[in-house]
This record gives sequence, C-alpha cells and structure tokens, in this order.
Amino acid sequence: MLFIVFCACLSIGVIIGIYAVCVNAHVINSTDDYILSVDDASALEDVDCILVLGAGVDGDTLSHMLEDRVKTGITLYENGAAPKILMSGDHGREEYDEVNAMKSYATDYGVPSEDIFMDHAGFSTYESMYRARDIFCAEKIIIISQEYHLYRAIYIARYLGLDAYGVDSQLRPYAADTNIYNTIREFLARNKDFLYVRFNPEPTYLGETVPISGNGNVTNDKVDENIYA
Repeated sequence: MLFIVFCACLSIGVIIGIYAVCVNAHVINSTDDYILSVDDASALEDVDCILVLGAGVDGDTLSHMLEDRVKTGITLYENGAAPKILMSGDHGREEYDEVNAMKSYATDYGVPSEDIFMDHAGFSTYESMYRARDIFCAEKIIIISQEYHLYRAIYIARYLGLDAYGVDSQLRPYAADTNIYNTIREFLARNKDFLYVRFNPEPTYLGETVPISGNGNVTNDKVDENIYA
C-alpha cells in the first residue's frame, strides 16, 4: 500500500514538474521575438511610453539592477523611442519608495519632469501591466527590465492586450547568488502568472485614469519638496 502511495505521489510530482517546464518554455518561446535591441526598439513607431519596472532601493539609492533599468529607459527616451517614461514600482509604504527614486534619477540626467509618470501602485509585474493599460491608457509600450524578467512581463502585457516589446537592461554583471535566486524565482513566477492572467483579477488599486499623453507632474506626490521642476 505504501509503495502504491509513493508511486502515485512520484507520478504526480513528475507530471507537475513537466507541466511547469512546459509553461516556462511556452512563456519564453512566445515572447522571445518581442525582445529588441536598443536600436530596434528606438525605431518602433507610435509607442506611448517606455515602462521601467521597479526593483530594490535603499532610501533614494537605486539597486544596481534598477539603476540599469532606469539608465536604459533614459537612453531610449533620448533616442526618441517614446515621448513619455512610466516608472512603475512599489510605493506602498511611506518609508519605501521606488518610483520617486527612479524619477529623481531620471530628472537628474535631464529628462523633463513632465515627461515622467509615476505608478505608485506597481506592486507586481501583473499590476504594472494592468495599470499601464487601465490607469495610464497606454496601448503600445516598451518594457525595460533584465532579460530573465522580460519574458514574463511581455507575456502578461500581451495577454492583457497591450502591444508590448522589451529591452534588456543589463549593463553590468550581477552577483552569482543574485542570478541563481532570480532564475528560480522567475521559473515559479512564470507559472503563477500564466494562470493569473487567465483569471484576470483587478490590481490592488485602480482609480481615475491618468492618460500617459498628458503631464507626468500630475503623478507627483511630494508637493512640498522642490524635487521636480
């Protein structure tokens, strides 16, 4: 009896493992053609915005991965790939604020404040894509992240009806343990979001629309600080 139970559990585990590998392969293979070089992305027409996805910050200091994402977004903006940048990240707590740090970095590099929107409620890749569509009224976007993450981001965006492309933002080597962690995490996340988009739940917050074609200063929340011109 125990042997039968063991074999049944083993069979179920093998089936789940095969399913997970197949889902990962599907997400990667179905989006690989939409990952472009900086030059090819800059040549796209009628792009509404460059969507830079948040990562870790320490106060106002961007992590290396996030700094690379913002720098790549700035390069695309300067190349004329899109007229606006949408910084989407976690600002769910007063003491942790990815998006203002990202915007401040870009304005320090000369990007006009009015061309930078902040999505303060981009708590996950799924929520960033959903809100880019429903809050910021974007239709065609260029997503900026590291390649391992772009497959899932583009998959979600295209499933939600966005005409989405991606640019790999890795500008330097990252620590080996970081790469291992991200590989494992992304393997699991692709499986999660493969199912998640099919249920299509609303994000944590929605609210009134803020069209990306307008003035990005409407998303500024630090009204008492002379941070943005």
